[in-house]
Order: sequence, then C-alpha cells, then structure tokens
Amino acid sequence: MKLVGLTGGIGSGKSTVAGIFEILGIPVYNSDLRAKLLMQENELLRTDIGKLFGDKAFLPDGSLNRKAIAGIVFNDPSQLQLLNAIVHPAVYQDLTQWMQEEKQQASPYLIQESAILFEENLTGRHTAVILVAADQELRIQRVVDRDGVTREQVLQRMKNQWPDEQKIPLADYVIYNDGERSLIDQVMDIHQMILS
Repeated sequence: MKLVGLTGGIGSGKSTVAGIFEILGIPVYNSDLRAKLLMQENELLRTDIGKLFGDKAFLPDGSLNRKAIAGIVFNDPSQLQLLNAIVHPAVYQDLTQWMQEEKQQASPYLIQESAILFEENLTGRHTAVILVAADQELRIQRVVDRDGVTREQVLQRMKNQWPDEQKIPLADYVIYNDGERSLIDQVMDIHQMILS
C-alpha cells in the first residue's frame, strides 16, 4: 500500500489540501487529530503523559489540559521532544491499524497528514512526501484569524517547525498555497503523478 506524506507548517493549508484529496476519494489520516484523540482515550499514553507533566496534565474532569501542556512544550523544546517520544509510537501503531482497515485497502494510495514529518525524521515510511508551502506572514495571519491567538503565540509554535526553504528540497511534490495558484489544479496534477 502506497503511503504518501502530506506536510507543511502551521497555517500552510495542509488541512485544505487534505480535504481536496479526500474529495478525490483518497483516505487521509490526520496525525494531529488522531494524536489528540489517543492522548484523551489511550490509557497507557495518558499514564505516560501524567508521569511527564504531573498534576498539570489533566483537568478536574479527567480531560487533557491542552492549554497547560501547550504552554509547557511550546516554550521548552526538551519537553516537546519528551512528549513526542511517547505520542509518536502510539500514533504510528494507530496509523498501521488504520491502513489495514478494509475501506483503506481499496484505495490506490493513502495519505498521512502531519505537520512535522521532516522535523521528526518520519518520512522513511512514505512512498512520497507532499509539502504545502506558503509565505510566513500569510501563515501567521491565517492562524491568528483561525485560532484567535496572538502573533507571538504563532511565532512561538513556528519555532518548533522548519522553514519551507529547508523542507522544499526534501519534498517530492510542493503545493504553493499563496492565494494565486489553484490548489485544486496542483492537487490534481500530483494525484495523477502518484497514480501513474
């Protein structure tokens, strides 16, 4: 089964591009959403997160304290590395199970959407990697508008991701989400190339 990586920095438009692939009938595994779900529901993972962050890890109702954890990991790269070290194996196991589901087996290829494929050296499992690239200022504005956060908070998150200039040479395909070029046309071209 061909597994294609789809990556791009925060605010690049990965999810929009993933949605276009889904319209074409290509199943997409959203690593970020699945990680959030696993951190909420996987007891082993919850135990490890509790060990890592202590009382701050969970809210009184038992749900994950995302705000507190984000505040820690986006300001301390070593804590982010420790969190990734416990979350990534659980996500990989979940991805493997997802790929084996019957509805995925019928597809010509599958997509794994993940913001940090290059940063975490996770591209070895992919047949090809698609990068969604966009100007940094455009990305910042998108995230500020979408998430209601400050410019400084977006820049803090961006510090944990490589710039597009570093990722472009490593990608097999690049989609430019600059508001000028058609995303649909670019996705269709790449879809045809992957199929062939």
